[in-house]
Amino acid sequence: MKLRYLLLLCLPLTALAAEDTIITESTSTSDVNTTTKLESPPPSAITPTMNISNSDLCTVGVAGAVQTQILGISMGTTVRDMNCEKLKNAKTLYDMGMKVAAVSIMCQDERVFDAMMNAGTPCPYDGLIGDAAKAAWLSNSQDTPEEILIEEEIDEKTKQTLMGVGSIFALLALLLI
Repeated sequence: MKLRYLLLLCLPLTALAAEDTIITESTSTSDVNTTTKLESPPPSAITPTMNISNSDLCTVGVAGAVQTQILGISMGTTVRDMNCEKLKNAKTLYDMGMKVAAVSIMCQDERVFDAMMNAGTPCPYDGLIGDAAKAAWLSNSQDTPEEILIEEEIDEKTKQTLMGVGSIFALLALLLI
């Protein structure tokens, strides 16, 4: 019987020994330092393309761009060439058989007017041609074309363009300050 008690007593101890867990401690440290350098080109202000490839148009494209490290602005516009328009109108009138009207358009330029007077073929004046036109021009000298030395009249589109350019430069000046 003693043996039984001894066995009963040892049994729980073996069961307890089987339930014990073994804990192992391990410590590891690692330091990883990585540096990534990202290189990209700066942003660009690209000037709009002013495609005026049609030779029948009397316009000239004007465009520009400004780029800083913070802001880029680009713009463009077209400008009418009044002399080109005058030449095309005169050529069209001449092609339609209206030679006096074509010469009259060309005579709006002071250089052409002077050349015609010096050649002895004065520009038409109110439908008069030849010597009658020459006499009319001499008696009405205030009507002769004059060289335009003052600034051309600025139209509304040009005013708006100038206002836009001024505000862009003001904004860039503020950014640089």
